[in-house]
Amino acid sequence: MKFRIYRCIALFAHRGLLILNVALLSGIVSADDRAIEIIDAMEELYRGESSFARMTMIVETPQYQRTMEMESSSIGTDKAFIRILSPRKDRGIATLKLDMEMWNYLPKINKVIKVPPSMMMGSWMGSDFTNDDLVKQTTLTEEYALTMEETDDQYHINLVPKTETVTVWGKIDYVVNKDPLIPLSQNFYDDNGRLIRKMEFSEPQEISGLLIPTRMEMIPMNKEGNKTVIIYDELQFDPPDIDESIFTLRNLRSRF
Repeated sequence: MKFRIYRCIALFAHRGLLILNVALLSGIVSADDRAIEIIDAMEELYRGESSFARMTMIVETPQYQRTMEMESSSIGTDKAFIRILSPRKDRGIATLKLDMEMWNYLPKINKVIKVPPSMMMGSWMGSDFTNDDLVKQTTLTEEYALTMEETDDQYHINLVPKTETVTVWGKIDYVVNKDPLIPLSQNFYDDNGRLIRKMEFSEPQEISGLLIPTRMEMIPMNKEGNKTVIIYDELQFDPPDIDESIFTLRNLRSRF
């Protein structure tokens, strides 16, 4: 797998994780603050000020397996653009997120469809990932209250949505490995405490001293035999060709 990342950004991110580890070990921050710093570090792991990625998505069900290749660009947490490259029948389908708004473009009918907030938790392209998973509209440390427990080698962080947070999840359990500091899994529960889905992170790649899990596997508990895998084939932080012109409705409608 070809997996590239700019060295200076990787070293900067690595130093940030080292500083976080020093702070955690020294006990200079409270448990709640430590939990916030850990989750923010995990959420930032896949993006710099801007990022570009090529990914493979594999959707598996008892009836079929479907593979899609796609590329994504982002600036911060407010702008994201995803375009499907293959298979041929889906080529050109694209998703644009600007702040709290999201649109999908369907080239076969040459139509742009705006995704209402009520559909952010809906399936993206028939996968087990939601629209929100793909474009990260929700900032976990802003929308959830965090508590944390530790084992010798892991952080177990419990996230409960704040009163004003709009979400279908009653609770999220986030498990983070201590050394190296990388995500291991997320468990998503409904309001009744039932496990609905789980996401597992694996296959970390070390690039310039920075470890990033390159495989994410989403498994729904209520659909036996179903799962969706996303594999990062390439990831760049702050590439020079990412600019504001990518994140426009005009670019969304462009033929590809």
